[in-house]
Amino acid sequence: MASSGPPPPLLLLLLLGPRPAASHGGKYSREKNQPEPPPKREPGEEFRMEKLKQLWEKAQRLHLSPVKLAELHADLKIQERDELNWKKLKVEGLDEDGEKEAKLIRNLNVILAKYGLAGKKEAQMVNSNAIGDGDQEDELGDPRLEKLWHKAKTSGKFSSEELDKLWREFLHHKDKVHEYNVLLDTLSRTEEIHENVISPSDLSHIKGEVLLSRHAELKDKLRSINQGLDRLRKVSHQGYSSEAEFEEPRVIDLWDLAQAANLTKKELELFREELKHFEAKIEKHNHYQKQLEISHQKLKHVESLGDREHISRNKEKYALLEEKTKELGYKVKKHLQDLSSRISRARHNEL
Repeated sequence: MASSGPPPPLLLLLLLGPRPAASHGGKYSREKNQPEPPPKREPGEEFRMEKLKQLWEKAQRLHLSPVKLAELHADLKIQERDELNWKKLKVEGLDEDGEKEAKLIRNLNVILAKYGLAGKKEAQMVNSNAIGDGDQEDELGDPRLEKLWHKAKTSGKFSSEELDKLWREFLHHKDKVHEYNVLLDTLSRTEEIHENVISPSDLSHIKGEVLLSRHAELKDKLRSINQGLDRLRKVSHQGYSSEAEFEEPRVIDLWDLAQAANLTKKELELFREELKHFEAKIEKHNHYQKQLEISHQKLKHVESLGDREHISRNKEKYALLEEKTKELGYKVKKHLQDLSSRISRARHNEL
């Protein structure tokens, strides 16, 4: 079968495995009173690229939470858009050194690891964004973070809403560290391949134009991780300040980067206003994520009662919430990607 995008990592090919049987779940019908399981589309409707279709199917077989599935859907949509754009660039000869293709493969590896699609048992233990009553420290995987979280939780300096907000910051930091480790591992393997395949003269050229740019990307991410850890230490000990500029972790990261980019006062003020709009978009997305999780729990309860009319109504509401959450998730991730690229260009132009 011909590939419609850059060759997926060997790990991906080995792990996808056979597709589920047709009896596992049919296509969701838009007709009312249809007693089908919660909406599940036929293969081919969600994604154009075969490898992304297979990833989506595998994720559904893993029974990820509705919120995580919606997040994965947005990430795969971004990945598909970028890969289709890359195919056009390649035809026009605009990726001669292969850096854009390599970046796409790195991004896909991050998605595999983030959602437990890389076959690692520990990575498959993915939870929803909702804060439960269990031992949250177990989800952080870092003794330093666990200690800070315990201190904040028992300090009495945080309201329940502030603890929710702080927990999102901890999870965001954990994701950044995980992404950094994936990129570091990918870079190490890429350098090994180049050393084994390319002659020394060619290797120096590639290191100068490709590999060094990846080291710069890792350096930026490591700086962001260290800044984030410093912030978590400060907030965990002192609590939230009423003068805080932003609340959402991703927006806080962008604002910190913008302030370090030596933008003019006018540019910084314009960026601040755009970040406020972006934060409002994230808050709206978070609201729909919570409603989707509530709708999912209610649907399971109604299905256990066996009332066909109530099941049909709840499925209809769930389907609408699911589509809206996916749509908002895509918009948030695309906006985040655009803002990050702008700041990255501004910072690199200074060098």
